[in-house]
Amino acid sequence: MFSHVMLGTNDIEKSKVFYDAILGVLGFEPAVVDESNQRFFYFSESGVFAITKPINGEAATYGNGSTIGFKATTPELVDAWHAAGVAAGGEACESAPGIRENGTRKLYLAYLRDPSGNKICATCFLSNQ
Repeated sequence: MFSHVMLGTNDIEKSKVFYDAILGVLGFEPAVVDESNQRFFYFSESGVFAITKPINGEAATYGNGSTIGFKATTPELVDAWHAAGVAAGGEACESAPGIRENGTRKLYLAYLRDPSGNKICATCFLSNQ
C-alpha cells in the first residue's frame, strides 16, 4: 500500500541508534545515511522507512493520534523489539506488550515512543479472520 513512510526527528544520531536497534531485531540492516547526514533509510522488498530532520528547518513534531506499525513474525520478536527500543532510548507507552483482540482478530502488540516522541508499534498477527 505504501511506497515509504518518513518520520521527523530533531536528533538524527540518537534516532539512528534507536531505529538500528529495533529494526535490527526484526531482521533489517542498519540504516543507509544520505550524503547530507540529515536523513537515513531502511529498505525492504515492500517499501522504505526513513527518518529525517525537517527540510523546512523547523522543529520536528510527532503526530497526535499517529502510530507507525512494524510487522513481527512472533510474539517473542515483539518482546525483543520492545526491549531493544527501551534500551536504545525509547519510552514504553500504552499497555505492556501483550495480546489484544479486536473482533475476530487476535494480535500481539508492543508500543514505544521513539526519541523524538513518535509513537510506533510492533505487531504479530495471531489470527486474521
